[in-house]
Amino acid sequence: MRIPLPNPAGASLDSAESSKSAAHAPGSAARAAASLAELVGYRTVSSRAAGAVETAEFEAFIAALPRLYPAVHAALELELVNGHALLYRWPGTAPAEDRAEDPAAQERAAVLMAHYDVVPAGDPAEWTQPPFSGHNDGTFLWGRGTLDDKGQLVAILEAAESLLRAGYAPAHDLYLSFGNNEETAGDSAEAAADLLAGRGVKPWLVLDEGGAVAGGAFPGVSRPAAVVGVAEKGILDVELLTRDPGGHASTPPRMGSTARLARAITRIERNPFPQSLPDVTEEMLRRFGPHAPAPLRAAFANVALLRRPITWLFGRLGNETNAMTRTTVAITTLEGSSGANVLAATAKANANIRIAVGESVAGTMAQLRKIIRDPKVELRVVEGNDPSPVSPSSGPQWDLLTDCIGQVFPEAIITPYIMMGGTDSRRFTGICPAVYRFAPFCMDVAARGSIHAVDEKIALQTLGQGVRFYETLMRRL
Repeated sequence: MRIPLPNPAGASLDSAESSKSAAHAPGSAARAAASLAELVGYRTVSSRAAGAVETAEFEAFIAALPRLYPAVHAALELELVNGHALLYRWPGTAPAEDRAEDPAAQERAAVLMAHYDVVPAGDPAEWTQPPFSGHNDGTFLWGRGTLDDKGQLVAILEAAESLLRAGYAPAHDLYLSFGNNEETAGDSAEAAADLLAGRGVKPWLVLDEGGAVAGGAFPGVSRPAAVVGVAEKGILDVELLTRDPGGHASTPPRMGSTARLARAITRIERNPFPQSLPDVTEEMLRRFGPHAPAPLRAAFANVALLRRPITWLFGRLGNETNAMTRTTVAITTLEGSSGANVLAATAKANANIRIAVGESVAGTMAQLRKIIRDPKVELRVVEGNDPSPVSPSSGPQWDLLTDCIGQVFPEAIITPYIMMGGTDSRRFTGICPAVYRFAPFCMDVAARGSIHAVDEKIALQTLGQGVRFYETLMRRL
């Protein structure tokens, strides 16, 4: 459904005037916090289970946005995609004749992304503050989705609202794409990308969630690191299934369905996928090098010569560094008999696999069969996609992005990296060669650990920094 909204006249401000009038407005951080507090209250929990999604919560979330961001909804066109995903178009002001004379101008559109669906909160009793309260204690705003990813959506909309109130309009079309089923790897982002492709839109830049300004991100490096995802691992869910006649548990067979499944899982655990050090990770180490302790500084300066021992070391430093060097497999769900004294006729497990850049779904499946070494364990691909293409860590898009990061987070080391998780942005790599993943928020180890866990919260100060980042980026776009 396409919702045309009025677009009041307005012209782009020159850079100096824009910086002066649209600089991080007093009160915009407070408005962002108030808006986020309300939006956290909508239980927009996505689910693959039929009928488990509370549609009314998604509709209430959408209905609240025009009231919270009236200038945005007066100036931008809004389209509902795939039911509850949102696609805004902020029309550019460049004259049509300029676009016709300069083909490159037609491809200067940009897409800023976020998603507003969230994962379940679990037991509310385990939270310090109720997970859907949006509680503001003066330092943090608490609740499911504050970091992943309603906070980013609010920062984008608050920046646009502030700029519109200051009289700003972009020279080139700017799209805001907000997904409703990212947490379940849903199809809304793909539908949005297909919609733009069908209209001939080839974005110059796409920016989604992903990396952040991370404290304690790398052993021995005290400065925060602004890690910008230039690629993301592939995601593959594989069902492992074993079968057996079943029967009474008092006469168990040898190597029944559950035992056979357990052996397969044990073999996966004992035989990790081979290690390698991607070029992007090598570049990241070079950028960390000057800020690392002396022994590491020398090693990172010569990472090309020391690639093998560094790769080996990464596999043993911790879970995050290990995941940087290989395809990983996590057994996430198990299912066997429904009765305590009944043999399982079938036993199932789900293997959630993150495929390293340079590998593929087909190659990963072949390796998995080789590791399990049992033809009686059936493997079925539930859903999977190859790793994303690698976006450049140099050139005009990268330079623009890192310059904006540097203005808001001057103390941060800016580096490319490969995302371990998946985002909606992978759906846009077919129409844009410069897709990046970065949330403009400071997150320490505890904050990163709260994502998808209890006590998720965002610091009010960094929410304000996020608004300022998007104001800076939008002015530059």
